Amino acid sequence: MPRVLITGGAGFLGSHLCDRFVKEGYEVVALDNLSTGTTDHIVHLMGNDRFLFLKHDVTNYIYVDGKIDYVLHFASPASPVDFLEKPIQTLKVGSLGTHKTLGLSKEKGARFLLASTSEIYGDPKVNPQREDYWGNVNPTGQRSCYDEAKRFGEAMTMAYHSVHGLETRIARIFNTYGPRMRPNDGRVVSNFSMQALTGQPITIYGDGKQTRSFCYVSDLIEGVYRLLHSNETEPVNIGNPTEMSVCELAVLIKQMTGSSSPIEHRELLTQDDPKVRCPDISKAKRVLQWEPKVPLRDGLAATIEYFKKYLSK
Repeated sequence: MPRVLITGGAGFLGSHLCDRFVKEGYEVVALDNLSTGTTDHIVHLMGNDRFLFLKHDVTNYIYVDGKIDYVLHFASPASPVDFLEKPIQTLKVGSLGTHKTLGLSKEKGARFLLASTSEIYGDPKVNPQREDYWGNVNPTGQRSCYDEAKRFGEAMTMAYHSVHGLETRIARIFNTYGPRMRPNDGRVVSNFSMQALTGQPITIYGDGKQTRSFCYVSDLIEGVYRLLHSNETEPVNIGNPTEMSVCELAVLIKQMTGSSSPIEHRELLTQDDPKVRCPDISKAKRVLQWEPKVPLRDGLAATIEYFKKYLSK
């Protein structure tokens, strides 16, 4: 029975990965310091004899007894709110945390997958973004703690691959949404949904013309799962290539919730907010035979229902 370790295993994406690997018959070790994750996401797995949760900070030395076949490094704050509140922690988990998890993979002879991000492209001058685009990143801006941490993580991962012969994979993850998002994480889907459901103004930072592309969580997990089991060692974009403006998303969520909330514009929360964000997924289609399947309306309906249940509690 293969055994996988998932850092950030109590987080949004990490907990869905735990579900997927348990379902596939793996033994799963979830590692999380609960700074942004919660055991509420994995409590349903706690009684499973193929699941183990360890509360631990990945920036410290990691010891796990027994064999490990795969390590998926998903631990990291990942929203603009986090960048402002926890810049040093974000840098540490992307640098020290990546180093520690790579070291564990080397010790165990495990295949390693890094959760990288579309943010490594910065405020791109190319749209859509292909994996061979080097990006346009401000190295000292408010978002740099996340952008540069992930860029360093990619460089460290490739160094372990070339120097130590470690089997490595890199997923560049674009905007993902779905159940288990933090209601207050500052991302547009969670922000707009919660504001619409509670009758608060739906707040758009900037003019709202900036574009994003939204991938439902189940599609994202499928892409990551396929990448892990592929032979591709170079970075691969995992995201939805359907692009829309933030204003369009706000109007859609307002309609779907039947909300009377007004839509208000405010000044940008962080510097260097990307004006466009859209993946070129030609490589994922070619090497993984993967592309997203869930329509935006269906994914938003499931996400809004999750937030309704959260509010009812």
